Amino acid sequence: MAKNKNIKHEDSMQEVEQALTKTEQFLENHLNLVLYVIGGIIIVILGVLGVQRYYVSPKNAEAQEQIYGAQNYFTKDSFNLALNGDGISLGFLDIIDNYNSTDAGKLAQYYAGISYLHLGDYEAAIDHLKKFKADDKLVAPLAQSAMGDAYVELGDYDEAITAYNKALKVSENDFTSPAIMNKIALVYEKQGNSGKALDIYNEIKKEYPGSTDAVNVEKSIARIQQNM
Repeated sequence: MAKNKNIKHEDSMQEVEQALTKTEQFLENHLNLVLYVIGGIIIVILGVLGVQRYYVSPKNAEAQEQIYGAQNYFTKDSFNLALNGDGISLGFLDIIDNYNSTDAGKLAQYYAGISYLHLGDYEAAIDHLKKFKADDKLVAPLAQSAMGDAYVELGDYDEAITAYNKALKVSENDFTSPAIMNKIALVYEKQGNSGKALDIYNEIKKEYPGSTDAVNVEKSIARIQQNM
């Protein structure tokens, strides 16, 4: 038995040695190729780091500085100037064109959408809001909700409800959720679906009792019940 164990052990050692030998031979025969591959990987890594340090970061900083003027006009409800600039400060449309890949450029899509919504250009508002992507749990649902508002203005109630429901899925919170649910209920009322609207109003009252919308929802419930 001891002999068999020794033989098996020797066979295993031979197999390991053969495998190591083959590996060494491969490396010797393909040394240049291996070095090229390793060198290529290093170059790619350095390239990515270089782009991030010398292009992306400065571009982000520059875009953040340039968007300030448009944001200032936006807060003053000067939406045309916010969109198009004043000849000195860039507008949101310029920021989108020049800094589209930066954080400020992405945020400019949201600002542009809201600006067009206020100006009554609902198609343009929807176009920009669709392009706005964000993980922020507050701004993201507001963007979807604004898109719903634009669809309501266009009379496309089904798309409005779809947009509002997406806004609810993005983030559930005491601030945006009851307000968006209230908008959905109003759209159902416009469609003549009072029963569905009443269900939503009651849900707001139950789930968000401390919200501003819950305070006013009693009037909506009374109005529907009176007409049913």
